Amino acid sequence: MEEKRRSKRLDLEVTVQLERLAQGDITTVKLMKVDVSDLSSTGMGFISTVPLEIGTVYDTKIQIWTKEVIPAIIRIVRCERVEEGKYNCGATFVGLTESDQLKINIYQMLNPE
Repeated sequence: MEEKRRSKRLDLEVTVQLERLAQGDITTVKLMKVDVSDLSSTGMGFISTVPLEIGTVYDTKIQIWTKEVIPAIIRIVRCERVEEGKYNCGATFVGLTESDQLKINIYQMLNPE
């Protein structure tokens, strides 16, 4: 399988809080938590207990390894059922500050695989 990522991903055990950004007056998921499986400066992979629609946008709060919480806006690009009640999802960052991207990049440099 061809690697499509533009950035090295980090394997982390952190939880992210997602809040769907409504389109009009329709909001299907108000607030939920997911378990992050990997994180890079361009996106993240995570396990969700509900399927997420591809193309939907979420406001997130990611607690990183320093225990700091960074805000980001993500767009769902992949969501596949892996077992009953578990969905493997992928998202790209569409709103992440340069300083927060830098924090992820510095962690990658300090923690090579």
